[in-house]
Amino acid sequence: MKFITQAVLDNKADLGIIFDTDVDRSAAVDSRGRELNRNRLIALMAAIVLEEHPGTTVVTDSVTSDGLTVFIENKLGGKHHRFKRGYKNVIDEAIRLNSIGEESHLAMETSGHGALKENHWLDDGAYLMVKLLNKLAAARTLGSSIGSKVLTDLVEGLEEADVTVEIRLKIDQNHADLKGGSFRDYGESVLRHLENAISKDPNLHKAPVNHEGVRVSGYGGWFLLRLSLHDPVLPLNIEVVLFTSSPNPNEGISESCDVRMLQAQSNDDAIKLGLAVLAAVNEFPALDVTALNKFVHQ
Repeated sequence: MKFITQAVLDNKADLGIIFDTDVDRSAAVDSRGRELNRNRLIALMAAIVLEEHPGTTVVTDSVTSDGLTVFIENKLGGKHHRFKRGYKNVIDEAIRLNSIGEESHLAMETSGHGALKENHWLDDGAYLMVKLLNKLAAARTLGSSIGSKVLTDLVEGLEEADVTVEIRLKIDQNHADLKGGSFRDYGESVLRHLENAISKDPNLHKAPVNHEGVRVSGYGGWFLLRLSLHDPVLPLNIEVVLFTSSPNPNEGISESCDVRMLQAQSNDDAIKLGLAVLAAVNEFPALDVTALNKFVHQ
């Protein structure tokens, strides 16, 4: 993303587009060098699709942010259906929802995989980018857009995390604690234990609807611990939002308030979430928690 961002700025381009080698994943960069990927790209595609299909359900993978849910449901008037990791999982879930009468026109992963009902649910990164280009061209024809402002404006109000952490907790498949079982069985035991531990902490709240792993909110953010689809790994995602009451980060903050102190508090909150996970999973000796230990004791 750094290379395409620099190319956009160097050439004063209206938009930069990037694909992976088989063009099923995509991302973009606006004229100011702002990356349009992950939650931001999903929010942008949701805004475009919901203009065409008001109220539709947007299916995403499990690691999307709480801010994306608020954006889709409160600002755009759609419904956010957070499902599992894996592009095939989100596409199949969108197809399933349509089959039972719940209209869904977009299925996307934070990885950049995305599919649209109008494109027969093909995992087609180029098609997603054409949707962006059509929006940009239409605004340019009307003379109402400078650079890629029309696209940037569509994601205005999306609350984004100030602290984002991803830590992979590996399971040693040769450890005696597995007792001859599979890494998947061991990982499921870890998740069940974490779920029980969280239920006893009044500061933490399990997500009422969740289709993968254990997702918990608290301390101004959330974490998700899940079992990898294919590998002996439990990925842990942590996000914390610093400013939650206003889209303007300086609004309501006194001049004497040190913003850096608030940023430090945000990081402390992420550490508190990490500590909650560590306290639960420390009881599993086959789980490598070195990276998590390093994070919480930074």
